[in-house]
Amino acid sequence: MGRSRRTIPEELLLLALDPATGTTAQPQSLDLGLAGAQLVELALAGRIAPDGDRIAVVLPRPTGDPTLDSALELLRRRGSPVRAVHWIGGPRLGLRQTYLTHLERCGMVHAVSGQMCGVLPTTRYQATETAISREIRARLDTAIRTGVPPDPRTAALAALAHAVGLGKHLYPGNEGRSCRSRLRDLIRHDPMGGLVAHAVMDVQNGVGAQSRRAQAGTAGGSSPGRPAARATATAGGSARHMPEQPRHLAGGMVRAGAR
Repeated sequence: MGRSRRTIPEELLLLALDPATGTTAQPQSLDLGLAGAQLVELALAGRIAPDGDRIAVVLPRPTGDPTLDSALELLRRRGSPVRAVHWIGGPRLGLRQTYLTHLERCGMVHAVSGQMCGVLPTTRYQATETAISREIRARLDTAIRTGVPPDPRTAALAALAHAVGLGKHLYPGNEGRSCRSRLRDLIRHDPMGGLVAHAVMDVQNGVGAQSRRAQAGTAGGSSPGRPAARATATAGGSARHMPEQPRHLAGGMVRAGAR
């Protein structure tokens, strides 16, 4: 059935899977969340550590998990600490599909082929080990309803679930409002989870893109304020900022219908 302890990216993906439809809630922000969850997992394994708002590699030794080790190697190649918002906002093409394939290989989900509009092939994923999904959800519920500080893994999972917008999926409607609020509050119980969760939300709000444009503008001799002004201008002349989607979001699904 696979490893006895699941990684935080795997648990986040299982939380997002809709058992009825086989699709994932919040698919675009979930891609960001998976990249952030990898950072948390590497931190818990002692491979990286926060350095202000940056991520530093402290032990480049492989973990034995190919997907995590690929991320660790990319961080190592940077040579210096990288801002969490820039790492999470970078291209992560196929990351969600990689984890779905891994969960299928471990027997936790199974792929269901279909067609969209009777023509376009689609793939949905149904959870097969529903007890695992219930156990993950129960940990969140316990942390929310008892007020007892959760363990670091659960705290980080809660922070990421809030950051990618799973609160309304897990605790819908007016009756779930207080649970959603407490889910958000759990972000304070794990420093690394909090750093990553805030970076995920910043990327969704376009903060990472603004920062990169500001740095590029300063390097080219522009005024530091000018890139931000351009970023907030829209075709209609309003001052509302429209978040720039990273490349791995702009292309849609990796596999048609694999949501």
